[in-house]
Amino acid sequence: MRGVFEALGEPVRRHILELLAAGEQPVGPLVTALQSRMPISQPAVSQHLKVLLEASLVSVRAAGTRRLYALDHAGLDAAQAWLAGLSDPLGAFAQPLDALATEVARGRKTRRAAAEPQAARPSDDQDSQTA
Repeated sequence: MRGVFEALGEPVRRHILELLAAGEQPVGPLVTALQSRMPISQPAVSQHLKVLLEASLVSVRAAGTRRLYALDHAGLDAAQAWLAGLSDPLGAFAQPLDALATEVARGRKTRRAAAEPQAARPSDDQDSQTA
């Protein structure tokens, strides 16, 4: 996961991902879009794409002589799942812990009921006498 967040630490790479969110693109339009916001060369964009590829955040496929780049949803999903785990520290343990809390509460209720004095509870004899 470390490589993913190192790749995302660079603003140019985050902008590339934003551009690719619109769909698959070759390097040329990416360079043009980036150059409209900052001075950057085509080789620099290619280097950023290489880092994103190595981090599994983008994929590439050949189409004739062009290479088309796209978001790699598997890599993005893995990063998102890792981040989600930070906001839910129990993660997969949450449901079993909920069940444990229910059992603990049930045990407490049973112990309280057993600890009540006999006089506080109606006996079977009282129920039959009032009927």
